[in-house]
Amino acid sequence: MAQTAPPVTAPLPPAKLEALKQELIGEIDQQQKATQQMVDMVFSFGELGFQETETSHYLTGILKKNGFVIQSGIAGVPTAWTATWGSGKPVIAIGSDIDCIPKASQKPGVAYHDPIIEGAPGHGEGHNSGVPLNITAVLALKKIMEREKLPGTLMLWPGAAEELIGAKAYFVRDGYFKNVDACIFTHVGDNLKVSWGDNGYTGNISVKFNFEGQAAHAGATPWRGRSALDAVELMDVGWNFHREHMDLSQRSHYVITDGGDQPNVVPSKAAVWYFLRERTYPKIMEMYADAQKMAEGATLMTKTSVTHEVLGSAWPIHLNKAIAEAMYQNIRRVGLPQWSAADQTLARAAQAETKAPKTDSRNRPIDGLAIRLDTLMGPATSSYGGSDDIGDISWSVPTVVLHYPANIPGLPGHHWANAIAMATPIAHKGVTAGAKAEALTLLDLLVKPELLKAAWAYFNDVQTKDTKYTPLISATDKPAITLNQSIMAQYRPQMMKFYYNPAKYKTYLEQLGIAYPTVRPTAPKASAQ
Repeated sequence: MAQTAPPVTAPLPPAKLEALKQELIGEIDQQQKATQQMVDMVFSFGELGFQETETSHYLTGILKKNGFVIQSGIAGVPTAWTATWGSGKPVIAIGSDIDCIPKASQKPGVAYHDPIIEGAPGHGEGHNSGVPLNITAVLALKKIMEREKLPGTLMLWPGAAEELIGAKAYFVRDGYFKNVDACIFTHVGDNLKVSWGDNGYTGNISVKFNFEGQAAHAGATPWRGRSALDAVELMDVGWNFHREHMDLSQRSHYVITDGGDQPNVVPSKAAVWYFLRERTYPKIMEMYADAQKMAEGATLMTKTSVTHEVLGSAWPIHLNKAIAEAMYQNIRRVGLPQWSAADQTLARAAQAETKAPKTDSRNRPIDGLAIRLDTLMGPATSSYGGSDDIGDISWSVPTVVLHYPANIPGLPGHHWANAIAMATPIAHKGVTAGAKAEALTLLDLLVKPELLKAAWAYFNDVQTKDTKYTPLISATDKPAITLNQSIMAQYRPQMMKFYYNPAKYKTYLEQLGIAYPTVRPTAPKASAQ
């Protein structure tokens, strides 16, 4: 059923709104130290999806101290929560991801591979920065709302296990966005930008196939066995042959999570985990059905059996035009940070180390950090290939994604190199810029009734006119909260020794004893912006 924008108070006079925006910018500038500490602290935790216990405890502690009401363990995810403050309409949701990447441990400020702990996880995506940005923005806004008696409810929430597309669909299914009027999501990037419409991301279903056979002595009586691993490998071979006949827009990839115990025992159990990505719900479901057929075929060839379980899902993303246009005006007002020579030296050294391309997907030069704002982007003309479960929320409530310049252009993504900048002045400056753009847009949503009206008109009359959201998860599916438990149990005791101590050290760089920037002797030098 179509929804309408909520009633709000009359819009503020332009001069009053301008004064409040100036105040917001100044307040966020004054919070730079607190922002830096939050960014560095979450970086030091380095927690994988569904295991973000230290991160969530730390962030909710800050919010609780500032008067937010915390609801923990939402949608059956122990590390997920909501933090609400205020009253009445509109209700604005403000979210960002918090999980990190396997084997991405990296010393910040060092432009070559130098892990803090070899093999440990780390923030090789930059998810340590988004919720600190949101907290910075809402605490500044909260002061103004209290003084000016502005109605409205702010609801912060984390994207737990985003790298596993593991939680947001469950938040939607379980009703946490039912009464929300708009959502601003923040994601680390290399420019300060926003887009609207279909942004080219794929939808995705994450599914694991569990095969069961019969054990036997692999040397003495292999004919008595039924290899579950054979079934996994045959499914994978079949799927790889099938790729030739699939649309160019598809992306699919897998890992064998269980290949047996030891070579002299015919594996009685084996498992393979697939990500199946496509541009539309019907295409995703077609891939899903094909994968189930491949699995059944493998069982027929091996006399084994198979079950499957959905581990996560994401819809293709569609972002709101009205809110994006308003946000872009605030982005233009804020502008990019002023990068120092040290910032640019680190960026260019990291780009050289990872053999970054000379130009991006839009044929723009990649050379150090961005010094020109990106344009407001409309619907994408090609597929990006990646997925993000913010898509499920974007089909439930008018949503935009603010990308902020806390990372280095041209890096591989999901890689240790993407952690290089994430506890350095690059990230700190980028988060501060993003917090300003977000806070200004939040204020617009609170005091401009016409903005929410336009946002819902686009949502109802354009976005969802012909496409209706159908969940990729069922009513009985459950979040896969045991994922990554063993990895974190292995590495957390070592990682705890390197948690940031802001009471003793000004920055995490100082605590680790890193000279900023640390580059190879042949790395290019740069001048300040």
